[in-house]
Amino acid sequence: MIKPLVFVLLAAALTACSKPTPPVGKWEGGYEAGGDLVAARVEVLPNGQVRVMAPDYTNAVGPRPQINELRARLAADLANGWSEVAPRSLDFDGTTFRKPGGFAPQMVWDKSTNQMTLELFIGARPALPIPLRPVDDFHDNPFGSG
Repeated sequence: MIKPLVFVLLAAALTACSKPTPPVGKWEGGYEAGGDLVAARVEVLPNGQVRVMAPDYTNAVGPRPQINELRARLAADLANGWSEVAPRSLDFDGTTFRKPGGFAPQMVWDKSTNQMTLELFIGARPALPIPLRPVDDFHDNPFGSG
């Protein structure tokens, strides 16, 4: 007969070794700085798979009306293409999502704020962190009201 304390310790040890569960939800955001424009969506599904889309423009410079037009195009591309985004598997360590067996972070989740940061790789440049906010449902304008 297994003593109750041994059983509790064994159960605790097995729980401690289990893989962290990815946060289920939706995040979106827009980014504009240094000539880079990005509109992004992320959805973590209940099965742990992830849908990600982040159309971008680089070297987006010009008058504000022209930049606003580019932002609107990115938002439309995101909304129109979202249904075609296939879920993919990513490794999750409790904070960071990586490609299976990969090293480079693809997304970082802050549990305390439920904010997701998409690590976007454009060309050979270092990762560009795109902060995303949690949403109940996606919006036509991922850049938000501001």
